[in-house]
Amino acid sequence: MWMMMLSKIVITLIFLLSVLQNSDGQFEDYCIADEQTPEEELVQAMKWACGNGADCGPIGENQPCYIPNTVKDHASYAFNSYYQNMKHKGGSCYFNAAALLSDLNPSHSSCKFEYLP
Repeated sequence: MWMMMLSKIVITLIFLLSVLQNSDGQFEDYCIADEQTPEEELVQAMKWACGNGADCGPIGENQPCYIPNTVKDHASYAFNSYYQNMKHKGGSCYFNAAALLSDLNPSHSSCKFEYLP
């Protein structure tokens, strides 16, 4: 009986540890493009983000986040860069409903999405 209870406690602890991303119990959050947003809207929102606080250098040609060369991927990088740089100054992950928050890190190969607590 106590083994069954102990196993439930261990499973619960493993679950909680897998959910908690930081030692202070906060979740990591990344701002990414909403896949349902039309490309034209993503392009406009990405241009705004790049001109208002996002570091868009890594999505330039021959840079670490250029590939995959899609509007959605480049917009996600720009949105996240803006959000991470500006969230403590009142910036949001809205972009006229073109973006959403995710707790999944969208980094891939050499392209690292920044997270700032």
